[in-house]
Amino acid sequence: MNNALVDYLRSLTIEQGLAENSIASYRRDLEHFINWIQSQKLDGFPEDADVISQYLNQLVIEKKAENSQMRAVSSLRHFYRWLFDRELITHDPMQTIPSPKRGQHLPVALSMAEVEQLLAAPNINKPLGLRDRAILEVMYATGLRVSELVNLQLGDLHLEMRLIQTIGKGNKERLLPIGDVAIDFIQQYMQESRPRLIRSDHYVGALFLNFHGHSMSRQAIWKMIKKYIDQVGIKKNVTPHTLRHSFATHLLENGADLRVVQELLGHSDISTTQIYTHITKQRLLDVYQKSHPRD
Repeated sequence: MNNALVDYLRSLTIEQGLAENSIASYRRDLEHFINWIQSQKLDGFPEDADVISQYLNQLVIEKKAENSQMRAVSSLRHFYRWLFDRELITHDPMQTIPSPKRGQHLPVALSMAEVEQLLAAPNINKPLGLRDRAILEVMYATGLRVSELVNLQLGDLHLEMRLIQTIGKGNKERLLPIGDVAIDFIQQYMQESRPRLIRSDHYVGALFLNFHGHSMSRQAIWKMIKKYIDQVGIKKNVTPHTLRHSFATHLLENGADLRVVQELLGHSDISTTQIYTHITKQRLLDVYQKSHPRD
């Protein structure tokens, strides 16, 4: 079973060209499934839909998040199709397993005032504080995913044209406009902080560096944002993705076209972008309920 998993993950890289983060998600889901198979002392991958349903029920018992359960079904669906295509199984039981329905959960977005609080939190008189301010400004100015942010290279900056280049999901390249304030903090960081963070003569092409002179991780960005959120006293559940949500929400609230926001976010399907129209409508309703004397 482990050999089949290794071959499958290799095919995701070579044949489908999936991003490392996507492949890591498939690996985690399928390793969890294989561990469950072994705990049940089953002989090979089960081809009985009832057995797979038992596994999916186990995820509910373990109180896995709804998104994790949905991703597990998707991972198993793709994996079993691959097993069947290569005649490693005689029957694909996932064809009869329904996909769980996603609940309507609106993503958290910060208000413009909260964004201003967060952006002003780092102490820009310190090298790491100036770096953090530049990171926050870039995230809010461009809507970059955190994985795109940590992979930014010096060569991806085209500041004279007010553009940043990035590679998103599915290895899709896009050029993003960036505003003067974010550009100013990038330039300050590159002139004052970044040279002090480089620890050796070894060339590091990553834009944002940690204290050891290496490129930053997604976890480091998450911890940095959480520190400043706690510092300014914002009570919302804020993650790096929250700045991306806020970027999109504020664009739409200020009259941006949905198609433009779709392009900026790098969504292949506009239905993914439409979730932000629900956020803006909810905010309008909240304002109405608080403000109208007859509500």
